[in-house]
Amino acid sequence: MDAERLRRYLEFYQDLGIKTLYRRPGIGGQGPGAGGQGPGIVEQGAGAGESLFDILTDIGDCRRCRLHEGRTKIVFGVGNEHAPLVFVGEGPGADEDAQGIPFVGRAGQLLTQMIENTAKKEGIPLRREDVYICNVVKCRPPENRTPEADEMEICGQFLNRQLAAIQPKAICVLGGTAVRALLGQKEGVTKLRGRWFRWRDIPVMVTYHPSYLLRAYNVEPKREAWEDLKKLLHFVYD
Repeated sequence: MDAERLRRYLEFYQDLGIKTLYRRPGIGGQGPGAGGQGPGIVEQGAGAGESLFDILTDIGDCRRCRLHEGRTKIVFGVGNEHAPLVFVGEGPGADEDAQGIPFVGRAGQLLTQMIENTAKKEGIPLRREDVYICNVVKCRPPENRTPEADEMEICGQFLNRQLAAIQPKAICVLGGTAVRALLGQKEGVTKLRGRWFRWRDIPVMVTYHPSYLLRAYNVEPKREAWEDLKKLLHFVYD
């Protein structure tokens, strides 16, 4: 890897909030990190396809749909690029648009609590940074409206490429917009939650979006979401 590409990689991971990177032995003991110790850059093996960095580079200063008109920052995704579990939401809100990181507002704080508290209760050593989190669309829709079909189609290509690059053991879709984007299902989340589906042979669990669970009267959906997450975490990490 040349020095310029290395610098861009480091900036990319810094933007994702990742402070420590570890080497992984290359094929046949060759490549970056072979026989080495300490921090380094993890690169995909030959023929493994594009990386998240490649996809982000391709997005660039995206102006492919109308959502770019009101955005502050593109919200690409955050977490472990080799995560066995990926969470997919709808789109950035105001806090996410300001920081460029998905799920950092109230709904994001709840998602973090759900992941970490459920894992702790189930005896699974897992924190938010161990998973990968992204959205169907990468720019904030005006007034947090639901993304429109053409916006989801244009931006969905990048979501599909992210998932293909990560190749997780499972995907968790949060809310109806993510369900429609990834699974093409028109039924509501209430009917689909807790069930397994597939996206390109990767198991997919459907559950409620955290913003829905923030509503005080949604007591039963909160319990159901925790049950969904328990089932998901045991499938992925047991």
